[in-house]
Amino acid sequence: MTNPLRVAAAVLATVATVLVIVLTPGKWSASAAHLMGPLRQPGEAAFIAAHRGDRADAPENTLPAFAAAVTSGSDFLETDVQLTSDGYAVLMHDDTVDRTTDGSGAVSDLTLEQISALDAGSWYDPAFAGTRVPTYNAFLDLLVTFPEVTALIELKSTWTTAQVIPLVRGIYYRGLQDRVVFASFSPRSLTALQEADPTLPRVLIRQVLPHDPVAVAERYGLIALMTRPSALEAQPDAVAAMHDAGLGILLYTLNSEDRWGEALGWGVDGIVTDMPSTLDAWIADTAPGT
Repeated sequence: MTNPLRVAAAVLATVATVLVIVLTPGKWSASAAHLMGPLRQPGEAAFIAAHRGDRADAPENTLPAFAAAVTSGSDFLETDVQLTSDGYAVLMHDDTVDRTTDGSGAVSDLTLEQISALDAGSWYDPAFAGTRVPTYNAFLDLLVTFPEVTALIELKSTWTTAQVIPLVRGIYYRGLQDRVVFASFSPRSLTALQEADPTLPRVLIRQVLPHDPVAVAERYGLIALMTRPSALEAQPDAVAAMHDAGLGILLYTLNSEDRWGEALGWGVDGIVTDMPSTLDAWIADTAPGT
């Protein structure tokens, strides 16, 4: 039987979260410069986003990987969020758990209890045996302990407004509303986030840039677009156009000095990499003004 007191408490918590968002519009309004620092000029150092944590030192999308990324000097912790069959948000890149755990099956077909029982570390190294798949809330708790970094959270698949509201609630509960950026390939997911809280910063990921990237960014209320180097090779004026509009450009996933050099030459604002410590050292040695 449903406990009426518990139901009432849940309703009050939801209402309180909505009131915080509605009654303080613009208090933490997002801008590219606020989240990423001044927009870069060609040759200036971009910020470093650790792709699923520091995968050189720990299994991806685990709490040890994120802790290692902070130690390595990353500015952003990039991760992926999906929903379990019972509606809980967990950190997992692939649609299935097969590659990075000792289990099998689609994330969306497994319950939180089933995913929480999986070993997410042994595949990487026996030293990480017993490492678990983090929940979204556990990742936010970790973020609280590292005030020097910002999270770049990719929503995998497509999310509804009702599904993203708990994500927003978790951010406000921990006071992280100025340290989280959401990203997605799905415009519908970004629209859902905008409906849930228009002040939270959002980034659209595209393998190929739209013909008018500024118009698309303004349409969805974005602070930046994230794309691949090949997209800038095809549209070399896109960075300047975005910067003129006060918007950022990020590149993924760059793991070589040649690619890093190209990125800085274009003046991109952020680089997502599997090698954050190596990139940090390379920027310190080569980028002017650092």
